Amino acid sequence: MSIVLTEFARPRLFPRTPRANTIQDCSAEQFVQHLNTHAPFKELDGYAPFCKLHVYENWTSTRCLTVPITAANQHQLRSGYEARSRDELPVLVRWFEGVESPVANYLVVILYSAEQLAKEGTGIAADWGIVGCIYTAGPEEVPMAPITMMRNALGVEEGGSGVPLDREAYARAVAFWEANANWRG
Repeated sequence: MSIVLTEFARPRLFPRTPRANTIQDCSAEQFVQHLNTHAPFKELDGYAPFCKLHVYENWTSTRCLTVPITAANQHQLRSGYEARSRDELPVLVRWFEGVESPVANYLVVILYSAEQLAKEGTGIAADWGIVGCIYTAGPEEVPMAPITMMRNALGVEEGGSGVPLDREAYARAVAFWEANANWRG
């Protein structure tokens, strides 16, 4: 099985200007090489048949992606409208500023099959393409953000995957994201 980094994921995981809330201590090329030469700690099914999650023990100093919202830190929550790419519509997001999370124990790499990426207009020369990575304390997936589920349901033309909304998964995601938020360094 071969894995490559998609152009969608590259600026989010390895931005030109390094940020504290992205992958640390390795280049994009070193990251992909590690995934292609080391077996994952475990493999999980993703939200659709074309999506797999490979869980790796964190070999970097990358910090957890999310922080629990508490009475002591909720004043540090910020929000704004952002798009993940020039082609997508901006959506409301929120994040912490001035909060630092602990070093992650696991990196959960989100992979899409070459066939799905081709449907979305991204051809790759590999079996799987990295579309994201979640940095976590435990070897499980953090629920997809509700807005990402909605975007996926809107279809490929709006930056999604075309997978219909699953109301139960959406409710679980809302419960998680009401109590947690991403952070920015």
